[in-house]
Amino acid sequence: MAKISGNEIRPGLMIEYDGGLWAVVKTVTVKPGKGPAYNQAELKNVRDGRKLNNRFSTDERVEEVKLEFRDFQYLYRDGDDLVFMNSESFEQMTLAADFVGERAAFLQDNMQVTLRMHEETPISIKLPDQVVLEIVEADPVIKGQSASSSYKRAKLENGLDILVPPFITAGERVVVDTNEVTYLRRAE
Repeated sequence: MAKISGNEIRPGLMIEYDGGLWAVVKTVTVKPGKGPAYNQAELKNVRDGRKLNNRFSTDERVEEVKLEFRDFQYLYRDGDDLVFMNSESFEQMTLAADFVGERAAFLQDNMQVTLRMHEETPISIKLPDQVVLEIVEADPVIKGQSASSSYKRAKLENGLDILVPPFITAGERVVVDTNEVTYLRRAE
């Protein structure tokens, strides 16, 4: 880990501060009329989600934390746990489904994901940006609606509901954005 000064703290950095691991969300450099300049930073604790606003003077030093990015393969769900396998060492890791959150519904057998790790502890998970899923149920089209602005509800094979254009029917495969949980296009 490297020490950086308070004026080098930028959004996206991970720092160790006050005994915790914090992600820098945003910063503002303040130059008051009297006194030295400082960096006002909004921090988020990556372990418990707490937020903190703190001033860092230019002569204050904090530890910048480097995270490792490791590729894992999703294997299966075991109750409330998700089992992944390290793509290089083939070691298995079990994570609580709460760690992934509602996006756990997008996990498919053998899906490649990336875990951000700090000292062998997972901090966050990155799923592929898009997945292909089948529509198992779709509302009927209501006559008289214009096709350009109307959407209807559809249920995906993973149980999530999304809005789709009126021409999409049950049984079709569609591409879904895993970050926004939205329909993108028909699958080819």
